[in-house]
Amino acid sequence: MIDKEFAGKSVLVTGGMGFIGSNLVIRLAKAGAKVTVLDAMIPDYGGNEFNIAAVADQIKVNYCDIRDEMAVNYVVKEKDFIFHLAGQVCHLMSMSNPFPDIEMNITGTAVLMEACRKYNNTATVVYTGTRGQYGPSVSLPVNEEAPTNPKGIYEISNLTAEKIIKVYNDMHGINSVLLRLTNIYGPRSQMRHSRFGVCNWFIRLAMDNEPIQVFGDGSILRDFCYVDDCVEAILKLALTPKAYGEIFNVGSDIPVNFLEAVKQIIKVAGRGSWSFAEFSPERKAQEPGDFYSDITKINRYIGWRPGTSLEDGLAKTIDYYSKYGNYYWPMKYPQVNSQSPISSRGMQGTPLTVDATSKALTGKAG
Repeated sequence: MIDKEFAGKSVLVTGGMGFIGSNLVIRLAKAGAKVTVLDAMIPDYGGNEFNIAAVADQIKVNYCDIRDEMAVNYVVKEKDFIFHLAGQVCHLMSMSNPFPDIEMNITGTAVLMEACRKYNNTATVVYTGTRGQYGPSVSLPVNEEAPTNPKGIYEISNLTAEKIIKVYNDMHGINSVLLRLTNIYGPRSQMRHSRFGVCNWFIRLAMDNEPIQVFGDGSILRDFCYVDDCVEAILKLALTPKAYGEIFNVGSDIPVNFLEAVKQIIKVAGRGSWSFAEFSPERKAQEPGDFYSDITKINRYIGWRPGTSLEDGLAKTIDYYSKYGNYYWPMKYPQVNSQSPISSRGMQGTPLTVDATSKALTGKAG
């Protein structure tokens, strides 16, 4: 269904060179969609040109900021679907500097939705928020009716962005789907620092044979969702009219504690070690305790549930970084396969050039 429905459709992905965004871009390009990527490539936020290298000659890339009103006004025009993943994504940064969250997540979302209202009010918008919008769990598993009491500015800004989009859905008729994602992991995530993407960071440490710190006693529960499953949920919901205006959890209802997850990572990687550690004051202030998702609603609407086990997802992720890890961090161990997935095209073989018609950067040869 996904390939048939998206073939030939015009699609915008904000934050499309980041982790989830790039996996979404690749899936859409393979389905035959006409994809435009918007990404400001802000350092340390996860944007990586290599992420979209495999489809660089099939898509257009616009290097601009979600807060740039004129640029956003231009790129939303004539799009059938808009997947909004751009934003400030670091939990810890928001505790010391709240303004990037306010400017990118709140103002940036308002800029996008105003552009849709003025220039393309028939587009379907899908927004990816975070499970952190709930805050500490009142009961487990957490469903979409649970109270929202976020503990940090990052989570507050995501919740505010969600509410802004809901207003444009209800008041201006811009069809929107609102998602709350839980611990997505897999290929193409940033691996240079530990400020976000805990599962992928643990994978890097194991692959480098470094010790992994397990905070507290390791018993805190989380649900983990492989990125391909997440992308499938995003695309299916975009195609489901009864989902418009609704909020959905995208996660797993099979909780795993951190110690179990770390042991599994070390087992699959074949190296690494772990030890207990005390929470830092910053992490302790933001730690909400046990959390795992109730995915009854999304299953009822589109029949979705994650199809990739944690062990299989870890194996796929480690295989990817074993081959291409040097594009993500200075690996301590040599790559298993140094051949680029794009061979003689894209980022290595074909430089990104400016399309004079669209005024956007593309991966096509000039």
